[in-house]
Amino acid sequence: MITFVLNPKAKKAAGVQSLIEERMAREGLEYEFLSGESKEETRSLLLEKTKEEGVHRIVAVGGDGTLNDVLSGLSDPARVELGLVPVGTGNDFAVAAGIPEGAAALDLIVKGEAKPTDFIECPNGLRSMNIAGLGIDVDILERCARMKHGGSKGKYFRSLLVSLFRYKGERIEVSVNGENFSLDAYVAAVCNGVQFGGGIRICPPAKLDDGKLDLVVVRSPKRWKLLIELGYLMRGKILSRPISRHILCEEARIVRVDGNAVQLDGEIVGTRVLDAKIVSGKLKMYRG
Repeated sequence: MITFVLNPKAKKAAGVQSLIEERMAREGLEYEFLSGESKEETRSLLLEKTKEEGVHRIVAVGGDGTLNDVLSGLSDPARVELGLVPVGTGNDFAVAAGIPEGAAALDLIVKGEAKPTDFIECPNGLRSMNIAGLGIDVDILERCARMKHGGSKGKYFRSLLVSLFRYKGERIEVSVNGENFSLDAYVAAVCNGVQFGGGIRICPPAKLDDGKLDLVVVRSPKRWKLLIELGYLMRGKILSRPISRHILCEEARIVRVDGNAVQLDGEIVGTRVLDAKIVSGKLKMYRG
């Protein structure tokens, strides 16, 4: 049995559902669709589903947020083979995992073999598949959430423009590998995947199965250098800049001195503390 978890708000979900139905019928595979009215309901349904004995084949149909909901709703990731059919706005994790869109994504699930894949564990049962952090990314997401009109891409783009001109960074405290330091950060993130924000390659060296977190901290640049440093960030070269630190670790703690939100795979969580550790060798995933 393959359980497909749909994001009803994803515009492409309906068309992909028909594609899934046709493919499963052609392959003669048993399947079902699962969709809650809210993130909380979806996670609750998944929790009950994956408490049952045996190995569960669970496929997220949506973007990074849907994948996060699925991952955080698993009772025991060690008994799950996870798939993804990317139909979200950014689909950042799909890039790191080598997962194509549409029918080709179903090929991985039907014909491929699930591979060991790391994920990020946070307190209170929260998890992250791709990137968790704070900084300008959270500022953009908070502005986007306050906008009442426009589609997801339009609101995100407008929020990005405003944040680029107004966000100046913030004070954070970091604990990693026995080291403690504080600084004014523009971005601070723990990475399993390589990119966020719909294509911003913040950590190209990150690997999904190396048993390591990639901690990336970018200090707030001087205002006259902002556009220069943003250019490096957008081209995936920020790690080469003196304002960046890249630290391999198994766990890290980032504390916002001011503010009360972090992001997990683009989903806002109301906390000023990001405690993250890598979990390796438990979850298996259908990927490239």
